[in-house]
Amino acid sequence: MTGTGNLLQRAIPRLYLAASGTVTNDSVSDVLDSAQEVTKDTANEVNQFVQYFYDHIPNLIAFGMKVLFAIIFFLIGRKVIKWIRKIVSRSMERANADVGVKQFVDSMLKFVMYAVLIFLIATKFGVESSSVAALIASAGVAIGLAVQGSLSNFAGGILILILKPFEVGDYIMVNSAGIEGTVKSIQIFYTRMTTIDNKTIIVPNGILTDNSLTNVTARPERQLDLKVGIAYDADLKKAKGLIETMLLNDKDVIQDEEIKVFVDELADSSVVIGLRAWVKTEAYWTTRWRVLEEIKLQFDEAGIEIPFNQLTVHMKEGK
Repeated sequence: MTGTGNLLQRAIPRLYLAASGTVTNDSVSDVLDSAQEVTKDTANEVNQFVQYFYDHIPNLIAFGMKVLFAIIFFLIGRKVIKWIRKIVSRSMERANADVGVKQFVDSMLKFVMYAVLIFLIATKFGVESSSVAALIASAGVAIGLAVQGSLSNFAGGILILILKPFEVGDYIMVNSAGIEGTVKSIQIFYTRMTTIDNKTIIVPNGILTDNSLTNVTARPERQLDLKVGIAYDADLKKAKGLIETMLLNDKDVIQDEEIKVFVDELADSSVVIGLRAWVKTEAYWTTRWRVLEEIKLQFDEAGIEIPFNQLTVHMKEGK
């Protein structure tokens, strides 16, 4: 388009002269000649572009076919990956593998197979394998420096599967981080948890392995440990008898395990009675709430006072 631009530069002043009224036969002829030259050069450039397009049609078709085959190859590969994942999942189910192990292996298998699929597509459709390997190596160094935390999370996921501090379905508490919930899935880099109010928490595996955990549901049974205070002038034996009867008749208290009702402390303003019993883990909170409510109701009915902190002020009269 350089020639066309030069012709336009020569034609514009002549057009300006024609528009300003200084029109002569020579100037009109020059304008027409310039316009013809511009039209001719533009037509030549368009023809050159069309000719270039026609000359490279085979290359364009070949490139389009490569893209089409790459897309088809990717779609087929994705189907194969899903099929392999199903086979591995069923095999692990037959082997009674842990749910967390199955989820971890599935996510890692998916990641690795998609990486291999992309590598195969790149090498089979015109990209040299040495170039891809060099690119992967250089990218691996850069990514490794950028995702050191992710690598620690990956290592944490492996440690979780090997040491099994918790499994899918357990209720855990991360003591130092203030995180707690039910484990729903264990992935390569993170663990998905659900809180009591149905919120989803995504916790990096590195946090779970670097902090102390409390696995509330690791055992099928959990001890109910409560304390309640009564007034010093209340009937201690009667209060203990009411609590023992209540625990013996409670539907969720395991009767085969030991039930204890004892004086835990002689506090400043109350006698603290302790009670210990075993319940099913899944029934812990409902039993705890119900027992506390029953203690209050039965103590009120029996006239047993549950004292609260009071401050008595004695005013000394002046002389």
